[in-house]
Amino acid sequence: MPAACQRCALPLAVPGTCGACLRRPPPLREVHAAFLYSAPLDRLLPRFKFHDDLAAGRLLSQLMVEAFADLPRPETLVAVPLHVARLRSRGYDQALELARPLSRALRVPLLSGRLCRMRSTAPQSERDAAARRRNLYRAFDVRGGAAMPAHVVLIDDVMTTGATLHAAADALLHAGVRRVDAWVCARVP
Repeated sequence: MPAACQRCALPLAVPGTCGACLRRPPPLREVHAAFLYSAPLDRLLPRFKFHDDLAAGRLLSQLMVEAFADLPRPETLVAVPLHVARLRSRGYDQALELARPLSRALRVPLLSGRLCRMRSTAPQSERDAAARRRNLYRAFDVRGGAAMPAHVVLIDDVMTTGATLHAAADALLHAGVRRVDAWVCARVP
């Protein structure tokens, strides 16, 4: 991917931090996107996410491994979870399908079951940025009383406005995580 904002992964002319993130720093310290959401990813990701094409997911995960191989390692990876109702209807969690192979290939433990989506939220794809934030308000929580790792990387398929990742990061920070980053397959410019 070309130069991007280190806090939100939006494309920039030179590496650094964009004006929006300087004015209002997001809860994510760094965001890395393997790709911009454009052809052919704009065809491949929906096939994986909405049409049960798990082979596409394996390819995308391998591409993420290659893109993130040289990044500093966190203590753990955490897949952005689906609500149990959406998981039941889809049959799999696309972020978890990306995170498992990443965890194995990069030798970073995958922490699953601690970050939970507490509310069944409406799909984000048809909402503007403000509606996305409202939709995800307090949607995530961290279960269990055990101490959380200091540095966590959230794994997700696509970052559009960042509302989902920010809500998940807020829950992790509230639970005692000191640093939350995100690694996503694609960033919508």
